[in-house]
Amino acid sequence: MLTVGANAEKVERQLSARELACPDCGAPLKPWGWARPRTLRGGAAAVVVVRPRRTRCLGCGVSHVLLPVFALVRRADLAEVIGAALAAKASGRGVRPIAVELGRPVETVRGWLRRFGGRAELVRARFTVLLVDVGVDPVPPAPAATAFGDAVAAVFGASVAAASRWPDVGKVSPWRMACAASGGRLLAPSWP
Repeated sequence: MLTVGANAEKVERQLSARELACPDCGAPLKPWGWARPRTLRGGAAAVVVVRPRRTRCLGCGVSHVLLPVFALVRRADLAEVIGAALAAKASGRGVRPIAVELGRPVETVRGWLRRFGGRAELVRARFTVLLVDVGVDPVPPAPAATAFGDAVAAVFGASVAAASRWPDVGKVSPWRMACAASGGRLLAPSWP
């Protein structure tokens, strides 16, 4: 799995020009079919249908699926929707009000919050390191009341730090940046 930009045509051009590299060995990737189509739920009943590109490495021969930056691995909702739930929880809101506001089942939202909360300290550490590594003049976020809040604050802080170095990063949501930084695995069992 490799996280790529949201513009499918641009990703296709990069793939054709051999500009995308294998995350394992660094060799160029070539087109190799498509993964199954996925329907992702956005806010306000919006739906996004994606058919991720499958690639094969010219060096090691391993195949990779190119996941758009707005999608998390094994999740049926856009990164911004899940991020909105995480931010609401960090600000002290409960699961049921968050689920009602987002129009999602309570169990779905509870699953996101449990997964993120179970690794909040690791997420906080990773994104704080990212904040310090990429920021022009990094300012770590102030401590929050909970470890969950600290992790969400670190995600936002890393997004601000990345935008200070690369202004185009500031044009995307902090949750897309988090999705890219985690390789789409922000809520996956294998990350960090």
